[in-house]
Amino acid sequence: MFSRRFLALWIAVALLVATLVLVLVDGWNPLWPIPFAALVVLGVWDVVQQRHAVLRNYPLWGHFRFLFEFIRPEIRQYFVEDDTSETPFSRAQRSIVYQRAKGDVDSRPFGTELDVKATGYEWIAHSLAPTVLKDHDFRITIGADRAQPYSASIFNVSAMSFGALSANAIRALNRGAKLGNFIHDTGEGSISPHHREQGGDLIWEVASGYFGCRNDDGTFNAEKFAAQATTPQVKMIEVKLSQGAKPGHGGVLPAAKITPEISATRGVPMGQDCISPSRHSEFSTPLGLLQFVDRLRTLSGGKPTGFKLCIGHPWEFFGIVKAMLESGILPDFIVVDGSEGGTGAAPLEFTDHVGAPLQEGLLLVHNTLVGAGLRDKIRIGASGKIVTAFDIARTLAIGADWCNSARGFMFAIGCIQSQKCHTDRCPTGVATQDTLRQRALVVPDKAQRVHQFHSQTLHALQELIQAAGLAHPSDLRAHHIVKRVSSNEIRLMSESLKYLEPGDLLRGQFRYQLYEKYWPMARADSFSPAAVA
Repeated sequence: MFSRRFLALWIAVALLVATLVLVLVDGWNPLWPIPFAALVVLGVWDVVQQRHAVLRNYPLWGHFRFLFEFIRPEIRQYFVEDDTSETPFSRAQRSIVYQRAKGDVDSRPFGTELDVKATGYEWIAHSLAPTVLKDHDFRITIGADRAQPYSASIFNVSAMSFGALSANAIRALNRGAKLGNFIHDTGEGSISPHHREQGGDLIWEVASGYFGCRNDDGTFNAEKFAAQATTPQVKMIEVKLSQGAKPGHGGVLPAAKITPEISATRGVPMGQDCISPSRHSEFSTPLGLLQFVDRLRTLSGGKPTGFKLCIGHPWEFFGIVKAMLESGILPDFIVVDGSEGGTGAAPLEFTDHVGAPLQEGLLLVHNTLVGAGLRDKIRIGASGKIVTAFDIARTLAIGADWCNSARGFMFAIGCIQSQKCHTDRCPTGVATQDTLRQRALVVPDKAQRVHQFHSQTLHALQELIQAAGLAHPSDLRAHHIVKRVSSNEIRLMSESLKYLEPGDLLRGQFRYQLYEKYWPMARADSFSPAAVA
């Protein structure tokens, strides 16, 4: 007991005795012994408790270990990490969002901080004959042949639900989207009053829980869906199959976190856990998925309808494409979510080791549609760690038509990457339902920042497109992006990535082992692979 490990406790005892003596002998303030008495009680408790071995062996001292562990992320983020360490977003990435959102100067002096000789470094090839574009309001039409086509910006707010984000965060994002004339994905938590009051365009994401359009038993309710989907503010419908943060994993919003607002928005009862199943109950086959998409499109009055997924087994997506060919039912769009995406908290194994990253998932979707002769009929959106104009340019060059960003827009409204989204203790009021905490997020100010971040990022993209000598971001191709593959070798991205030619799969021209092996296994009538001799 007299080891140095217990020195802090004995010092507390000595100070307690000394202050008691001074109170009794010299008439010191009787409050002086109280803090030392508290330390002695805490130290004794440390010795007798059975939960923490460190505290039993190091009473009082051991609490410093827990304190330093508690503040480790902040110490690392503000004092240790360099500006280019992307874990998950670098200081440089966060800073460019903050600067553009605030309208500050975003130029960098004295050259790049990136190692241009490092393997993986990328750049866009510029032209000696740059173009001059009139503006940066780059748009594409989705569902051109539908009753209510939508002209979308090529940069939009990705799916984040009310419940995961605060009411003020939803208001700021939606108001910013309205100011900038771009679209806001509701996330699977349905359309809340906070989405409605600002009037910004919405993509309604319908997931396996059918929130906002469900029966009491959790099944889909067509009447409730139509009532919301036909309102003018809803521009597109998105069926969520999986998300990059935790593909193939359901979710639970604990009963304690369900407020009356969340209960009314999602159509779930108070006092019970809100379950997001890992799979849909309305369909179980690729053909069933397409029939559900078509049904939602009809119920919405002909609005562009598609689905979102993170790529897993390749034969499952191939089966969906085969179902398109067999049935003639086409989605208007497909959103590819990369596994590097992740505003939603998830188990570590899912965050780190489940799902295809955006580049591989996007390439597979783009290639398969090209090979099946369907690419010109279906738009592709992409999301997964996209915050800068180069991120957008690179993603479009791989094969996307537009990009979504979740964490980029979270930074725009004040997120500081504290990574406490799942604790309800977000320090900036972005990802919390605590009414006092979310007061910190002032909607008019943050909405303006959302607008400015969107506008300034597209302005930067305009300058990249001009420098490359192109007329529109849709002209970007893989050969416009250059990548260092070793210290003394570079390649065009078109040489590194494998592309199919139009109609290849229809002609049996598989070209690459992935398609040769898995395309024959894919089935329109099942997500399970067929046996191939």
